Amino acid sequence: MDKKIKELEKHYNNVPIPKELDFIVENALKQGKKKKKNRTPQWLLGSAAAAMLFTASLNVSPAMARTLADIPVVGSVVKVLTWTEYEVAEDTYDANIKVPSIENLENKDLANTLNEKYRSEGKALYNEFIADVGDLKANGGGHLGVDSGYEIKTDNDEILSIGRYTVNTVASSSTVMHYDTIDIQNEILITLPMLFKDDSYINAISENIKEQMRAESASDADKVYWIKDAGIADEELFDEFTSIKAQQEFYISEKGKLMISFDKYEVAPGYMGVVEFEIPTDVLQDKLVSNKYIH
Repeated sequence: MDKKIKELEKHYNNVPIPKELDFIVENALKQGKKKKKNRTPQWLLGSAAAAMLFTASLNVSPAMARTLADIPVVGSVVKVLTWTEYEVAEDTYDANIKVPSIENLENKDLANTLNEKYRSEGKALYNEFIADVGDLKANGGGHLGVDSGYEIKTDNDEILSIGRYTVNTVASSSTVMHYDTIDIQNEILITLPMLFKDDSYINAISENIKEQMRAESASDADKVYWIKDAGIADEELFDEFTSIKAQQEFYISEKGKLMISFDKYEVAPGYMGVVEFEIPTDVLQDKLVSNKYIH
C-alpha cells in the first residue's frame, strides 16, 4: 500500500460514524467480504457509510408513472434515470418535479440510501406544493410554481457528480442546489471534509472566494457580492459573507477541480442566481489528504 493510500486510510478511519448509520456500516462490511475482496478495501466501505445521509424508506403512490428516461451513462454501467416525475398544470399553479435514481452501483447500500433520499425529498416537495395550493385556493387563489430536477455535472471514469435543483416561484423565485459526488471506482460518496487533513480548508477556501468576488466585482459592474469592497456599500450589507460551511455544497469538475456552489440569495443579490467558484488546487494543496480527486 503506497504512502498516499495510507494517508487516505488514516484519514478515513478517523471519520466519525453517526449512530443511526451503524446498520449501513455492518451491511457494507458484510457485502465487502462476499464480493471481490481485492476491489474495495473495507476502510473505504466504512467511510462510505459514514458519509451517507440516512432517510427512511418511502412508499410512492403506484399512480405515479415511472419515466425511466436515460441520462448520461458512466462507464457504460452506472446510470442516472428519472425514477418518477410529479406534474401539476393548472392556470396559476405549476409543478414539475423529476426524481433521479442511481442504477447499477455494486455498493447497494450507497445506491439505496441515495435513492431513498431522492424519493423522500421529491415526495415531500410534491406534498408541500399540494398543501400550499390548497391553502391558496381556500384564501381566494394566487400563483405558485415549483420546478425540481437534476443535471449531471461530472461524468467520467472516476467521478459522477449529480446536481439537484429546486426552483420555487411565488412573487419571485428562489433556487436551491444539492450535490452528490460519487467515486465510481471505489463506489463511495465523497464529502467535503474527507478531502482534507483538517478543518483549515474552511478558511483557505473562504478567503480565496472573497478574493474572487472582489476581482469579479472590480472587472464587471454587474457582478455584486455580499462582502466589503465587492459592489455593495458597507451600510447595505445585511448578511455579509464571511465563511463557507464545513459541509458547503460542492462538486468535483471534469478537470478535477473543486467547485463551491452557493444558492440564489446566499452570497449575492437574486439576479446573480446560483453562483459557483472554482478553487485553484495550489490554494488547497498542503491541506488535501491526497490528489486522488482534486488535481
